[in-house]
Parts: sequence; C-alpha cells; structure tokens
Amino acid sequence: MSDLKSNVQLKLLSMLEWYHNFCNNHNLRYYIVGGTMLGAIRHQGFIPWDDDIDVAMPREDYEELLKLTNNYNKEKYIVESIYSGNEDFIYPYAKLYDTSTTLIENTRYCIKRGIYIDIFPLDGIGNTMDQAKSNYLSIQRRINFLSTRICALNKERKFYKNAAIIISRLIPKFIVSETRLIKAIDSSCKKYKFEASNIVGNLVGNWGERELMERFVFGRPKLYKFENLMVFGVENYDAYLSSLYGYYMVLPPENKRKSHHNYIKCDLYKSYK
Repeated sequence: MSDLKSNVQLKLLSMLEWYHNFCNNHNLRYYIVGGTMLGAIRHQGFIPWDDDIDVAMPREDYEELLKLTNNYNKEKYIVESIYSGNEDFIYPYAKLYDTSTTLIENTRYCIKRGIYIDIFPLDGIGNTMDQAKSNYLSIQRRINFLSTRICALNKERKFYKNAAIIISRLIPKFIVSETRLIKAIDSSCKKYKFEASNIVGNLVGNWGERELMERFVFGRPKLYKFENLMVFGVENYDAYLSSLYGYYMVLPPENKRKSHHNYIKCDLYKSYK
C-alpha cells in the first residue's frame, strides 16, 4: 500500500470515529454500506486497495444530521449537501469533509474540497420488488443524466458513452442546471417513507437495482469491527452484501484490485480553504 493511501485511510478512520460519536450523541441511526460494509466483513477494516468510506442513514436521521451540522462551518469536519447553498456541490447525497485537507477529483468541474466520507440517505421505494423497480425507473434515469453532466471525459470509455456526455452538456444550464436536477432527484427519493416501505435502499448509490432490498436486511444497526473502531453496519450483512456483490468473500482478480477514484490533487496537510 502506498504511503498516501495509508495516510488517507488513517484520516478517514478519524473522520469515521467522529461521525460515529456524533450520531451516538444525537441518537441518529446509521450503517456503514457498500465497500465499507464489505471491508468490515471480509477484512475487518478497509479493503486493502480502497480509500473511501460510505455510510447511509434512514431519511429521517439523514435530514436531522443535516440540520444539526448546519452551523458547523468553523469546525474541522463539516457536512455539506445540495441544500448547503454552494452552487458547485454536484452530488445527490451529503459529504462529510475534513477541512484541514485538500482534495480535487477528476470530474467535469474539478471541485476543490477536503477528503470525505459519503453519507447516503436511505429511502422507501415500494411494498413489492416489482413496484419498487417501477418506482425507481424515473429516479435512475435522472441519476444517469446527472452523471453525464458532471463526470470527466475519459479516453478509455467507449466512444458512444463519451458522445452521450458531450451531447448532454449541449443543454444549457438555464434549461437544466445540476442544482435543480439534484434537488429533483432528492425530492423523488423522498416520496416513499423508509419506515412505511417493505422495499428500501440507497436510491442514489452506485449499484442501481441491486441497492433495492427488503427493509429487514438493514434491520437494527449492528456493531462491527472496522480496523480499531466498532461502528454500526447492516443487521443482515450476508443478504445485503450478496445483493450488491454476489459471492462477496471471493477476492477480485489482482488487476481489479485498485481504487476507483481519480484524484488530480490530494494534500493531507493543507486546507482547501
């Protein structure tokens, strides 16, 4: 593991510890999700080649977190969302930033912030899987369109995908702005209550329909070992990880063991502010 990746992981661990304590102190439910949940089960910590942390919260807790952290602008750790008032925030979920660091990812806009933890809302989407998939279609279309508006062009990507990205950007912002699009996505995700739906999920996650699952899979937050911490994850981890990854205990081929992030700049000792 490179020194940079190791140091990023140490910073992220400190952030996760702060987040866990903050949620505990304010009686907020959360779960580690995605590759972080997989890392807890398969590696008891970070996936060795990974350099991020993902958490998710039932919508009620998620929105309470946004309210509680709204006045944290002078703190080392801040939470930012589409409702924070910054026009260059281009994500349909929240991020916890370490303001003592600088990170610029390779996106269309090359936004400057600090290293971060992604915080996803968990929403209801229906009472049967067929209903859930039908309800999810319009959300997924908007998310896919948003992706074409904010991602960087990549020579390794198939030609027709880059062509779709270029075409989507021809639509001027006064017709479709990223901010309005993200708020529309967020509003659509909130249509069905988490607690009142049989099928729930991280509707803005990376795995599309695989993110849709019965609410009992998340269940009551359960403590898991993650490196030197004990943090909350999904109660029925086998059903959750199988839905996202299939045979999740099998390591990927060596050529696939790499981070999916593309950083232009990462400085762990200088604030982006």
